[in-house]
Amino acid sequence: MYDKFSDTTSSPARLVYLITPSATAAIDPLPKAIRAGSDGTIAFRAVDSTSDVTMTVLAGEILPIRVQFIRVAGTTVTTIHGLA
Repeated sequence: MYDKFSDTTSSPARLVYLITPSATAAIDPLPKAIRAGSDGTIAFRAVDSTSDVTMTVLAGEILPIRVQFIRVAGTTVTTIHGLA
C-alpha cells in the first residue's frame, strides 16, 4: 500500500537500521532522522554542514536531522538507529 506514495523527507520512515559511528564513513542510506538508544552524546555532521556538532541526548530521543556522518570520537550513545 505505501509503495503508491512518494517518499519525501517529511514522510514517515520506511527503513530503520543500526548506525555504527565511524571516523570517516558516511551513512548510507542517508537517514531522515536518528534515534538515540541511550542517554549520552552524539557527535555528527549534518548533510549540508561543514563542521561537526556534538549534542547531548536522552534515551529514545529522535533528532529530525539528516545526518551524513556520526563520529566515533565524541559519541557515547551505545545504540543509534537511522530512520530513512
